[in-house]
Amino acid sequence: MAEHNELGKLGEALAVEFLQKNGYEIRVTNWVFQKAEIDIIAKKNNFLAAIEVKTRSSVAFGLPQDFVKPKKIQLLVKAVNEYVISNDLDVEVRFDIIAISKTEKGFSIEHLENAFFHF
Repeated sequence: MAEHNELGKLGEALAVEFLQKNGYEIRVTNWVFQKAEIDIIAKKNNFLAAIEVKTRSSVAFGLPQDFVKPKKIQLLVKAVNEYVISNDLDVEVRFDIIAISKTEKGFSIEHLENAFFHF
């Protein structure tokens, strides 16, 4: 497996652990609908969070969250709508990003709630 894929998998595992420690119920990971994949779908209170995890070995070329592009956002919105409908859920949906950066001492984790809005 390529090194960037391993880093991405590690980032997703760190994100799941972080979310669970902060009271989130992980509903599903790597949920796919058509061309979209939602890294983590988690629930806390009456919010369903569709979470994109971005992991970088360095911030030299930008913060991890800077790599979530409009096309990806469009696909995430479509996918989470399908998830809500197919599971007959009555919840508010929020789009979050968990940005993970490698540091000298391990990893820095930043949870950006309501990172973007859909229209």
